Amino acid sequence: MPDEEATRPTRSETEIESLAEFDAATAHRGLAGFRVQSVDLTARTPVLLATDTADAVFLGCAMEPEAAAKVRADGALVFPPVPHLPFDPYRGALYSPAELFEGLASGYERTPDALSYAWFQRTRTDGDIFSSMLRSIHDDAISDALDELLVGARVVGVMGGHAMARGTAEYEGAAVLGRTLARAGFTVATGGGPGAMEAANLGAYAAPFDDAMLASALELLATEPSFRPSVSAWARAAFDVRTKWPRGGTSVGIPTWFYGHEPPNAFANSIAKYFANATREDGLLARSNAGVVFLPGAAGTVQEIFDNATPNYYESRGGPTPMVLVDRAHWTERLPTWPLLRALARDRPMAARIALVDSVSEAPAALARMSLQPSAG
Repeated sequence: MPDEEATRPTRSETEIESLAEFDAATAHRGLAGFRVQSVDLTARTPVLLATDTADAVFLGCAMEPEAAAKVRADGALVFPPVPHLPFDPYRGALYSPAELFEGLASGYERTPDALSYAWFQRTRTDGDIFSSMLRSIHDDAISDALDELLVGARVVGVMGGHAMARGTAEYEGAAVLGRTLARAGFTVATGGGPGAMEAANLGAYAAPFDDAMLASALELLATEPSFRPSVSAWARAAFDVRTKWPRGGTSVGIPTWFYGHEPPNAFANSIAKYFANATREDGLLARSNAGVVFLPGAAGTVQEIFDNATPNYYESRGGPTPMVLVDRAHWTERLPTWPLLRALARDRPMAARIALVDSVSEAPAALARMSLQPSAG
């Protein structure tokens, strides 16, 4: 007899996230047991009427009433689209910069990103179970899409403050770091916002180009150093870079509407934006399986250091992963995080997985060194 586990369809084999996947499935085996996620099926009524949909689940799929009645009669579950939302809670893929910033020409406040933040501000404290359910469904869909994207990837997280301005030496250093990591075959993942996060995503975007491209891009961006006072002008400068140098390298941004006053940056080609910051923080660090580089930051970056240190200390996600803190004076004097981290690591396997370096240029070598040597224990 065949092994039951070996013959059971995998998640990727039973999830349908596009019309092309729907057409392929219905042409070969029907939809029984499938999960169809946010696909407009209004033009597929004849197919739905003729196809077995027993035990299928339709998440946010628009369909004609006749088709919806038929699939429900088959025993399928139908979660209809939710009208009047600025986001799709059932989405099957991560966001792109173009999607979040659609309508930017008319002002950032008209974009889906800004409108979703406004919705979140209105509903986060109203106690409405329906709103909280929609946020949870959305965030779970984002996590599912992020996992699918990162299968087999070696992910290095780059953390740092949002206040790092374009046009500074620190911003340039973070961009060079992102480019170096991307060229070494890593997937760069950041918190997806401005400052150090944007710089690292920019560096990954610049990885296929020469030094002149990065220098010119940095010069162009420096004309709008910060997202304050104008998110619109700040974002347009980034899209100007993307237009001038299309088809850049890939990276991931993982921002949150919890800090919606900080816009996402346009250089991460895949954006996993969450409503729940705790889910976002844990997900970003947990997926950084090849290590994390911590650039100078404030309270948020300090929190991320110890959010990362805790599973490394207890080895709750397996063996400890590398942690590189950049800027000795920052992490030993201004915010003396390093002494506590080193004390935590003493006599534990994670001791061989932490490093403090003076400059951002030293971070890639520190990561490589810790990845090669065995952990203490």
